[in-house]
Amino acid sequence: MVRDIDDLPKNAANCTALTPLLFLERAALVHPNRKSVIHGERTYTWLQTHRRCCQLASALNRRSVTFGSTVAVIAPNIPALYEAHFGIPMSGAVINPVNIRLNASTVAFLLEHSSAAVIIVDQEFFLLAEEALKIWSEKTKTKFNPPVLVVIADETCDPKSLKYALTKGAMEYEQFLQTGEPDYQWKPPQDEWQSISLGYTSGTTASPKGVVLHHRGAYLMALSCALVWKIDEGAVYLWTLPMFHCNGWCFPWTLAALCGTNICLRQVSARAIYKAIAEYGVTHFCAAPVVLNTIINAGEDETILPLHRVVDVMTAGAAPPPPILSAMSELGFRVTHTYGLSETYGPSTVCAWKSEWDELSSENRAKLHSRQGVRYVGLEGLDVVDTESMKPVPSDGKTIGEIVMRGNVVMKGYLKNPKANEESFAGGWFHSGDLGVKHKDGYIEVKDRSKDIIISGGENISSVEVENLLYLHPKVMEASVVARKDERWGESPCAFVTLKKGVDNSNEGQLAEDIIKFCRSKMAAYWVPKSVFFGPLPKTATGKVQKHVLRKKVEEMGALKQSKL
Repeated sequence: MVRDIDDLPKNAANCTALTPLLFLERAALVHPNRKSVIHGERTYTWLQTHRRCCQLASALNRRSVTFGSTVAVIAPNIPALYEAHFGIPMSGAVINPVNIRLNASTVAFLLEHSSAAVIIVDQEFFLLAEEALKIWSEKTKTKFNPPVLVVIADETCDPKSLKYALTKGAMEYEQFLQTGEPDYQWKPPQDEWQSISLGYTSGTTASPKGVVLHHRGAYLMALSCALVWKIDEGAVYLWTLPMFHCNGWCFPWTLAALCGTNICLRQVSARAIYKAIAEYGVTHFCAAPVVLNTIINAGEDETILPLHRVVDVMTAGAAPPPPILSAMSELGFRVTHTYGLSETYGPSTVCAWKSEWDELSSENRAKLHSRQGVRYVGLEGLDVVDTESMKPVPSDGKTIGEIVMRGNVVMKGYLKNPKANEESFAGGWFHSGDLGVKHKDGYIEVKDRSKDIIISGGENISSVEVENLLYLHPKVMEASVVARKDERWGESPCAFVTLKKGVDNSNEGQLAEDIIKFCRSKMAAYWVPKSVFFGPLPKTATGKVQKHVLRKKVEEMGALKQSKL
């Protein structure tokens, strides 16, 4: 047995379970009158937000919702969802923020799988919740125990939806809060391993998996976000990233730690982002690359330029093409590129900027910046390993392996899914399912999801790299590449392209030829897309392209018969 230099025991004075919930209490003490949350005409201070979260915890406890309970929240970025990230776990229960873009059958699965005791739903999405409850009840029949239903009123919505919800037995959110005590003495968790949040993966190929996160990881990630991004105390943060996505990458808790101000944005658009920056002095926001693309390609009537100050932007969710990073920089935004998964509390690696990169050309800076980088301060282990031997791949920027993580900001596991847990944690690492390389400087770079690698004539093609080159074409706004069956090569790249505003698309055949010709000048012949299609790309609520939808499309098209390259 390894002995320490002493035999001093832990006690209540020197050892407390880590939890991000205590950040809220401190914010209310230090800056009680500072604006905490702004939503249209509604404004709250940190003291008010603290008291409202205590009321929420108290109201839930009075309905026997506590440790072991799950509370689902179906809402866009509004104050109630921010409050839920504190009030629900303050009651001892687990918050389950539900993706508002899911269909009713999927929501029904989540509610049943998590045994939701309470559903708090925004009035705009009440019909979605109602249909999901109907599916759940019909499936379980006599065993169905209907959850408590709370509807959030929003003055920016049609009042008819609220009136309808109230006639169906739902209790209005503000009235629900009034049943709780604003000075409620809630109890922090005794064990930091206690669950704080439950979030579900997209479930594109099977039933969604429930990712369980704990208080310790949420605390460490919330502080890591502040350190990695160098956010100052009192930051003004714009909610473009959905809070239901990986708990808003843990930023609800980070903003409380920094006593910052949350600007809620119910619907994301370039116009709304620029307006909020000008009106509220926004300093930071997070967004997937698709949102950055929207900002870059916004019309003059949608923008307010030049920016009055540098605005920091964190991007993740998909690999950002270098041209997008360069364009954002030219507009006055400072982009921090991160990477992670729901299973790692959101982003957990960062492309840490190096001062020597400032001397490089814009193109070379963007190329280095588009890598996924190094581990966050709060992540203990990150590597790229051979998928068979689990040994680290060489740092040559060429050898492809699987990206793996370990540490305190890795999930507890998938809810009620031992088989998936065994696979995900095999060998003492969390397996991301992403393929990448490790460069000489130790920075990792994602090359593809394992299922997205294209194998053409026995050669591996990274769809991400082909997409990055397509973004260099002056007429291309968005691009996604998937494998299409090819009679000669087995598979070949198939590109789906969204054109920029104003581009004449009357002759798509000529446009496709132009793009293929451009690609031939930029990449190896076997990488060149053999077929190109135009139109909007199918996306998830967080802006990720739904490649499974595109793969289904090419499957229906059949094999390419005239591939000659």
